[in-house]
Amino acid sequence: MLNCSGTSKPSFQGEMQSSKKRNPVAPLCILLLGDRCSSDADCDSELLYCNNCWLEFSGKKCVRTTVASPFKITDTSLPFNKYAFLTTHNSFSILGEPSRTGVPRVTLYNQDDSVTDQLNNGVRALMLDVYDFRGDVWLCHSKGGKCFDFTAFGPAIDTLREVEAFLSSNPSEIVTLILEDYVRSERGLPRLFADAGLTKYWFPASRMPRRGEDWPRVRDMVARGHRLLVFTSARWKQATEGIAFQWDYMVENQYGDGGMHPGSCPSRSESAALDDTARSLVLVNYFHTVPLGPTACLEHSQGLVDMLRTCHAAAGDRWANFVAVDYYKRSDGGGVCEATDMLNGMLICGRDDVHACRKRSLKDAFYDLLAKLHFQLRP
Repeated sequence: MLNCSGTSKPSFQGEMQSSKKRNPVAPLCILLLGDRCSSDADCDSELLYCNNCWLEFSGKKCVRTTVASPFKITDTSLPFNKYAFLTTHNSFSILGEPSRTGVPRVTLYNQDDSVTDQLNNGVRALMLDVYDFRGDVWLCHSKGGKCFDFTAFGPAIDTLREVEAFLSSNPSEIVTLILEDYVRSERGLPRLFADAGLTKYWFPASRMPRRGEDWPRVRDMVARGHRLLVFTSARWKQATEGIAFQWDYMVENQYGDGGMHPGSCPSRSESAALDDTARSLVLVNYFHTVPLGPTACLEHSQGLVDMLRTCHAAAGDRWANFVAVDYYKRSDGGGVCEATDMLNGMLICGRDDVHACRKRSLKDAFYDLLAKLHFQLRP
């Protein structure tokens, strides 16, 4: 199918699944990346949605909502730390989600769609804030380690069951959970993960590299069933509950406004220095202290890639493995999806787009040889 100007679909077409379904009554032409639109149905529904970045342009345009899969474009032969994964900050804090406590919620929001949709759109790491609340473990957007009726979102098991359903339906995918952990109930998190059916996917902390070595190859992780990585902010849980302490394994830049100054990429206070190579994973945060939905489309399109390059230098010439954002779907075009493609391209083959890393077939090599012979033999 061609777009309305007669050109073909974008190169990232068909690389990833989507939670959105194609309109069975499709128009004769479809709108592609950057085309003006009036609704999501106008755009290529597998990869794009209709977004209004009113700070930059009037009206709406089709923008990317899906990350290309580096595993499908290349393969899974590299160590886990040689790939990049789009990460949603406060993945559970979804605009428009109704209160589960009977009390109107008074808090901040960070994302536009469900965790299931995030995963289906290529998000592979979720940042979740977990609290003891109402005799259970809840997801909450609060302060001071205490959850309230007006800051609570819902029992954590509901979201973890979404993760389990995704892993069950996608047996070659890996998901990372980064927990801001305020749970103090004894073995509260191990019980939670067992009840959600996720224990069978758990990557043991005892197998994680702790001296800067490469992680196992993705294909080996998948073969062993180690497709869920869980990190906690509570150091003591590594020894008592077997949950990996985040900053033993990754370095991280400053979150919030402190991590969004152009040309600067300071380390988070809890983290080792960004250039500490004893930690194999690099996490780059790029979101405001107070989430700003209206400006996200500009920041994701204009400042994010520059920050990733700045943090690459600060991390000792290491590209980010995780890039954490608010409102991941909002941009004026490629946004965080394109930025993640860039990271994977640089990590996998040193090119600025993962599509340039695509494995060449024998047919490709044959045609390259013919072209070379033609050049050498021409008069």
